Amino acid sequence: MKKARKLYTSFEQLPLTLNADDIAAYLNISRGNAYTLLHREDFPTLRIGKRMIAPRDKFLAWLDQQMSA
Repeated sequence: MKKARKLYTSFEQLPLTLNADDIAAYLNISRGNAYTLLHREDFPTLRIGKRMIAPRDKFLAWLDQQMSA
C-alpha cells in the first residue's frame, strides 16, 4: 500500500529539520528530486552519518535566494 504524502500549507508547519520527504512535500516535487537538491553544493544540507537533513530556517533562506536570483 502506498504511503500518504504529507501536506504542508504553510512554512510554520514544517519541522525544524527537513528530510527528503518533507522537502518533496513542501515543494510538490518527487522524493528523487528532493535528494538531488540535498546533494547540490549550494543547498544547506547537514549530513549526520548517511542521513541528510536541512535546517528549516536555512532551507527557507535558500528558497528565498533562489526566487530572487
